[in-house]
Amino acid sequence: MKIYKVYLDMSLVIARLKRYNISEYNYNTPIVFIDANDPDEACFRAIYGLIRKVLDQDTSEEAKELCKDLKHDIRIIRVSA
Repeated sequence: MKIYKVYLDMSLVIARLKRYNISEYNYNTPIVFIDANDPDEACFRAIYGLIRKVLDQDTSEEAKELCKDLKHDIRIIRVSA
């Protein structure tokens, strides 16, 4: 497994996530380090990590709907090994 740097653009969703503690994702353009086998898996794990942080703090239906929308509103800018 390699460690990948995943560059995200969260400018569309950062305002909706203000009430959650999302640590390393708490920027408009965060860089997240992910341990994965390939770049596709690194992208999946980066998005899944954010969704998991939100759902660990709030399991309401509103949070679940927010997480469904997050997948479509977060843009991956670049992935590098």
